[in-house]
Amino acid sequence: MKTPWKAATALAAALLLVLPGGVAARAASTPYTKTPVAGSLRSYPISAVYVAGVSSGGYLATQLQVAYSARIRGAAIFAAGPYYCAQNNVSQALYGCGDNLYPTHVATLESYTRTWASYGWVDGTGNLAGQPVYVYHGGNDSTVKKSVTDDLVRYYQDFGASVRYDSGGAAGHSWVTPYGTVGCTATASPFLADCGTDPQGAFLGKLLGSVAAPNTGPLGGTLIRFGQDTFATNGWANGLSMDANGFAYVPSACAAGTTCRLLVALHGCAQGYAKVGTAFVDRANLNQYADTNRLIVLYPQAVASGVNPNGCWDWWGYLGATNYPIKGGAQVETIMNMVRRLDG
Repeated sequence: MKTPWKAATALAAALLLVLPGGVAARAASTPYTKTPVAGSLRSYPISAVYVAGVSSGGYLATQLQVAYSARIRGAAIFAAGPYYCAQNNVSQALYGCGDNLYPTHVATLESYTRTWASYGWVDGTGNLAGQPVYVYHGGNDSTVKKSVTDDLVRYYQDFGASVRYDSGGAAGHSWVTPYGTVGCTATASPFLADCGTDPQGAFLGKLLGSVAAPNTGPLGGTLIRFGQDTFATNGWANGLSMDANGFAYVPSACAAGTTCRLLVALHGCAQGYAKVGTAFVDRANLNQYADTNRLIVLYPQAVASGVNPNGCWDWWGYLGATNYPIKGGAQVETIMNMVRRLDG
């Protein structure tokens, strides 16, 4: 049996999205980008909050939505499994929530959710009924097996969410985007794959009800680089395996006071700024939609640490606390502090 540290290292490696031998990067479409400017988060007139994420960011996105379902009104999840899948157990995370050697125990996870809601540790599960959820799994994703993502869909459906499940593509373990820099089937840094499709248009249409075509010209908003220490529950983001800085894209209409929506976008393991710079921020195909849909995009940033060598988000308890998936969880609350600032 693996020791906890060896198991944690194995899990991190599994979720690192390692490049299979011989897979070459492809020539990518080049998006218009914005150079980050130092600034701080301020309040805007926000009408609704949504969350999206990939891999470990997908797991954290579900934690945020379930814990704060009264505030977060929908989610888009790429390449991840059901809420609390790891159950604070590294082996379960590795063998049940990435691989499918262990079951995910969906009924047990649903029972935890209902019990925690009764304690007030997460918002009432009735909030999930009818909420829009988009789930994506690629046919060449062997990092998180399809049966695991199937169970995520089942979890949401059992609580009455309105789920669109996109599992017909050939993607590897990645965030699929028209601005991807690797081929569709690859699992390779920076884990942005081009499959000739536009999942962002699909999931934003699902979450928002309708979506305008993206801005394919120069971006009109501002990309703010802000300090995450201000929002960290301990006052020190690095101590929570989070980077010193995060990013937020604010369209000019939102900055001018127009009512906007807010999307929290969570990168995967080895996909934060410290590993790949602003690749996810620039190429996720979210800023383009933000400009034309009055949408602020918040990009919190995780970073590698001794307990988290690949810069994943905490969805199996690597920070050492059992409350990681509920209200009060260190990364959950830190990100919600950012949301509270933006949402006034």
